[in-house]
Amino acid sequence: MPPLAKVFEAWSALADGRVSLDDEERRATVTSSNGLKAYTVAWSEDGGTYSSNDNATYWQGYAGYPVIAALMAQGRLPFDRAAAEGFAHVDWTELNERHKRDYAAAVREIVDERGLDAAQADAAAHVVMDALAALDVAVKRGAARPPRAKPKEA
Repeated sequence: MPPLAKVFEAWSALADGRVSLDDEERRATVTSSNGLKAYTVAWSEDGGTYSSNDNATYWQGYAGYPVIAALMAQGRLPFDRAAAEGFAHVDWTELNERHKRDYAAAVREIVDERGLDAAQADAAAHVVMDALAALDVAVKRGAARPPRAKPKEA
């Protein structure tokens, strides 16, 4: 199972409109929070296997936020729009680097900074995690390696 913080990152992706589903091709493109990378999530015809080339899924073997976001966009995981809006426009790349990959600390910073209800956000994220645990899907690394950041345009 992924760290709970990956739910908050998935909410951000959806709240920001960074998730593009192509059901016909059975794939989604999820743009990173800083806009420098695009991840590909793909799923099998029966929806039993998901793969992605995001770092967490590819290297750690758990469902990274792009997979979670795609599952939410498909309606296979619950999506709390109100909770998600509280995490819109977060540069998780920068935030996670600043917190040395302490994902919980990164989430706490956003909650505190924005005056969000921590208990409510945590409860909503746990609903997603419980649903993910109950979902009968296998998650594996994508065929392509994780993308490198494209240079920022001037």
